[in-house]
Amino acid sequence: MKVLIVRLSSLGDVVHAMPAVQDIRAAHPEAVIDWVVEPAFAPLVRRVAGVRRVVEAPMQRWRRAWWSGATRAEWRAFKAQLRQESYDAVIDLQGVLGSALAARQARGTRFGLANRTEGEAYEPLAGWLADRAIRVAPRIHAVDRARVLAGAALGRAPEGPPKYGLNPKQRLFKTASPTVAFAHGASHDERLWPVEHWIQLGKRVIEAGWRIALPQGNEMEQTRAELIAAGLQYEKAFHVEVWPTMALDAALDRLALTQGVIGVDGGLSHLAVALDLPHVQLYNAPSAWRTGPQAGGQGHRHQVALEGRPPAVQAAWLAWSNVLVAAS
Repeated sequence: MKVLIVRLSSLGDVVHAMPAVQDIRAAHPEAVIDWVVEPAFAPLVRRVAGVRRVVEAPMQRWRRAWWSGATRAEWRAFKAQLRQESYDAVIDLQGVLGSALAARQARGTRFGLANRTEGEAYEPLAGWLADRAIRVAPRIHAVDRARVLAGAALGRAPEGPPKYGLNPKQRLFKTASPTVAFAHGASHDERLWPVEHWIQLGKRVIEAGWRIALPQGNEMEQTRAELIAAGLQYEKAFHVEVWPTMALDAALDRLALTQGVIGVDGGLSHLAVALDLPHVQLYNAPSAWRTGPQAGGQGHRHQVALEGRPPAVQAAWLAWSNVLVAAS
């Protein structure tokens, strides 16, 4: 069996689609699985167990310059690359026009979403472009949305908690100086936690004997990381490290070497869930049911979501303390 997954972006959504790959492998151990994704996320998808080939599709860039000669040439090359295979199933897990158009270039029966689900982007035209549009529950966790759609496409419902199949180079869980990563960045400002809150929490974490890692992936996150580090003042020199900008596969490897993550509703927090790290995920809105750690999931005791407007520092500290007890 040959299966093509189409999930272009974003980081958190790409992570949420990974368990669908593991479900396919469990149901069809012989399956050959390829994945179409935006180039920024390709290094991470290449680390997913069971993915044979990653096909890069810069749909966002192409959309901005659709009528240029360079874009048309890249599109033809993309289409030729996809059509090297004939697939038993082409599964569009995203449900927007860009992902549907990418799926249409592949040879094989195309499956897509027939309806919008709460909190997720969806364009009805994507369902019309599919050969078979599948209806899922309108209120469903993002991980389950992908798993249910893939299961319906291949005729076998997903079973058990989600497995992500991410392969970091090395895992290290206990050191003399444990490190917690503060995943402070998010693609939407309304998901951010105040810098002052990070500083207050950081002082408590350092007093408890932890080092703090501050990942960042762009200029704004670099600035925020430096503000948090500067706010810790005397603690900074020995206990706080601002990570350099790095590709997602490198970030995966460094995150896997930490002993836990506290983060907002953003891509690195979802990576922490996939890596099964002790984790507190902070939400400024009541949306943890859709993207947060799942009850009964692989880390259901040492991974928790905390909601508030925004969550209080004391609540975050207590949640982190409880997570560490559950992980011990």
